[in-house]
Amino acid sequence: MAFTAQDVKNLREQTGCGMMDCKKALTEAGGDFDKAVEYLREKGLAAAQKKAGRIAAEGMVYATVEGNVGVVLEVNAETDFVAKNELFQTFVKDVAAVVIEQNPADVDALLACKMGNDTVEAALKDKILVIGENIKIRRFVRYEGVCSAYIHAGGTHAVLVNFETTPEVAANPAFAAYGHDVAMQIAAANPGYLCESEVPTEVLDKEKEILLAQIANDPKNANKPDAIKEKMVMGRIGKFYKENCLVDQEFVKDPELTIAKYTDKVAKELGGDIKIVKFVRYEKGEGLEKRVDDFASEVAGMVK
Repeated sequence: MAFTAQDVKNLREQTGCGMMDCKKALTEAGGDFDKAVEYLREKGLAAAQKKAGRIAAEGMVYATVEGNVGVVLEVNAETDFVAKNELFQTFVKDVAAVVIEQNPADVDALLACKMGNDTVEAALKDKILVIGENIKIRRFVRYEGVCSAYIHAGGTHAVLVNFETTPEVAANPAFAAYGHDVAMQIAAANPGYLCESEVPTEVLDKEKEILLAQIANDPKNANKPDAIKEKMVMGRIGKFYKENCLVDQEFVKDPELTIAKYTDKVAKELGGDIKIVKFVRYEKGEGLEKRVDDFASEVAGMVK
């Protein structure tokens, strides 16, 4: 019995399973809709989908570099306990390897990528069934070129930095130490931007608005001319740059240097040029709704 794309769509809507799983189920069932539903239930895929509605804000972030490709990604689970599970950690690393090798455009494309004998989506659902928690691949970034990666505290923070330099400089062990320092700086100091020119105009305008209001609300500055107030604002904007732009930040290992000066120093020592091109910093669960467990209520509900 043949089936159509609409049949696949209908099966997906009824079961909540992935498109490829539904297509495979209909193929195995010879196009019989009820048998396809039964097939999905037997495979446990429908059960995995039920878990997909549960909040997943724990898990881990991970970053790695292989040759001239680097990747940083976040995979979420429901509890911090799962993040320490070797099976979960191996899955995260395997997903990173897929991103490096197959260069998917986004998470949806990643889920359709080949992993072993099946897809990433199938492997993900398998892990949901085995581990017993909802697991989600949330996001990733992939850079090509000279990269450095840093992971903090087993996966609470992860950083990937992309540099522009010569192969000779990149191959020097001193550059690896420098790249690690820069990535660690980003993890610790959390710069919002690489340099001053990357700060959006609307962000600067809002910052100036806030600073002007602060100055106006200070009795000591109330009678100062507007030109003086403007100079005060620009001075404080300089402080904003130093706090929020990576190259302007004080180097955490040597506050006498900014990251820009540290970069120039290392480049001179290695006999070449080094430019920080871009970076990404992930923090586990940032921006996600956290699951709130009420243990007392749970126990009370069990004894009613």
